Amino acid sequence: MQIPYELALGWRYTRAGRATRRNGFISFISGASMLGIALGVAALIIVLSVMNGFQKEVRDRMLSVVSHIEILAPGGAALPDVARTMAEARANPNVVGAAPFVAAQALLARGEEMKGVLLRGIDPALEGDVTDLAAAQPEVLQQLQPGQFRIVLGLELARQLGVRVGDRVTLIVPSGQVTPAGVLPRLKQMEVAGIFHSGHYEYDAALALLHHEDAQRLLRLEGPTGVRLKLKDLHQAPAVAHELAQTLSGPVRVRDWTQQNKTWFAAVQVEKRMMFIILTLIVAVAAFNLVSTLVMTVQDKRADIAILRTLGASPASIMGVFVVQGAMVGVIGTLAGLLLGLAVACNIDVIVPAIEQALHTSFLPQDIYLISQMPSDPQASDIVPIGLISLLLAFVATLYPSWRASSVNPAEALRYE
Repeated sequence: MQIPYELALGWRYTRAGRATRRNGFISFISGASMLGIALGVAALIIVLSVMNGFQKEVRDRMLSVVSHIEILAPGGAALPDVARTMAEARANPNVVGAAPFVAAQALLARGEEMKGVLLRGIDPALEGDVTDLAAAQPEVLQQLQPGQFRIVLGLELARQLGVRVGDRVTLIVPSGQVTPAGVLPRLKQMEVAGIFHSGHYEYDAALALLHHEDAQRLLRLEGPTGVRLKLKDLHQAPAVAHELAQTLSGPVRVRDWTQQNKTWFAAVQVEKRMMFIILTLIVAVAAFNLVSTLVMTVQDKRADIAILRTLGASPASIMGVFVVQGAMVGVIGTLAGLLLGLAVACNIDVIVPAIEQALHTSFLPQDIYLISQMPSDPQASDIVPIGLISLLLAFVATLYPSWRASSVNPAEALRYE
């Protein structure tokens, strides 16, 4: 099959043709532009993949402790009819599990150490229906029995208090006792029945679990303060929460998991968009380096252009030669960047630990970033636009030099040859 001469010449000019000093310099600039595009595309893919993985990892670890939807009584009071609320919630086809719970804030003391905790009373038999924690560590939650006043602590919380399984801690709840000396907080000695590890620092350092009946006694409640739900699709949580708010009986408040960490997730999305824009500018700078490369090539090939014109080549054909040259650089640079970016993004769990070990440092302090390992989640919805934008920028960068080449006057170009 006959290859169009525009394509053949464009590819030849990309490789710099004759091995002269000037052509070699042009080839170097062309290679530098190609490398810049490749590195920019790779950086975009790696950064966005890490941000996707970071968001997914934090979300999954958070949802191992937090349910998809919570139905709460106003003011932290007990729900008037928990059984009816659970039945009405299960009637929604998107709900696959429901469990009662008690939520409150308290203080936990051991010796001179005292920590504020998020106290959660649960039903161990139903907890597995709404979170993954019970499925991952069933033996821990099975230690919670009504009337025994046992408590299960997060790993970091237990470490900060310096307690182990079997130790006793003092739980201080806000609902106090009225005495002649004033209102005194209620104290209760609790046995540490187990320690759980969710992988999410915020909850491992602040969450304490006990049986919901024990929590009701301590807080002087007539029943659970809410119901937790698990859905078929966690991404449908906002829509299902809105439906339940319209259909549930009684004065209740419905919130989904996105509302509990709304600020954090919104900040990650804004940061992701800004990083996309900033790194796209790097690709744009590399792509528009093609302008200088093609302008120099046009100046160097003026005689060749004039000869082609005298042989009958049209201005559009001349323009096509240099568009092909610039497009070749853009295509090769983009493909190289895609391959490099995907290779790094798919092996980030191996590359980062090796760098951390070599530098004797940690890039993700767990108490700051909630997780301790660098995650990665390459998504086609990010990679395809990156490739298309890179190709588009490279193509746009070829238009002006190509137009200049097509407007070369053959007589003027050959006058001094």
